[in-house]
Amino acid sequence: MEDIAAQIKKFQKELSAGTVSLVLLAVLGQSRQPLYGYQIAKRLEELGEEGVLAGKQSALYPVLRNLEASGLLASEVEPSVSGPPRRYYRITKFGREVLREWVAAWGATRDSVDKVLQGDWR
Repeated sequence: MEDIAAQIKKFQKELSAGTVSLVLLAVLGQSRQPLYGYQIAKRLEELGEEGVLAGKQSALYPVLRNLEASGLLASEVEPSVSGPPRRYYRITKFGREVLREWVAAWGATRDSVDKVLQGDWR
């Protein structure tokens, strides 16, 4: 039988799988300029949202690529003076439209779950 810590870890993994795209899109939607992966991870950390990526910064890159493949983000590679080139991501117009819908869906889901957790069945 699994212990509580293992159950918590499993739950967090399942929960974050559905929210990482939303959070990454929101960070880029709030930014005035394009950001590269490390900058995005640092913003999440500053907001106290490191739990979304569970300390796995590398986990955000496949999600960023998927968001770009879906047309929600665009990216450009720029040379860096202090290392390898960096890929900068920005939200697209379509990405902003989808983000608005995702935020609404998230709010409805959160409200519904909160009602159940609080025992408010009416």
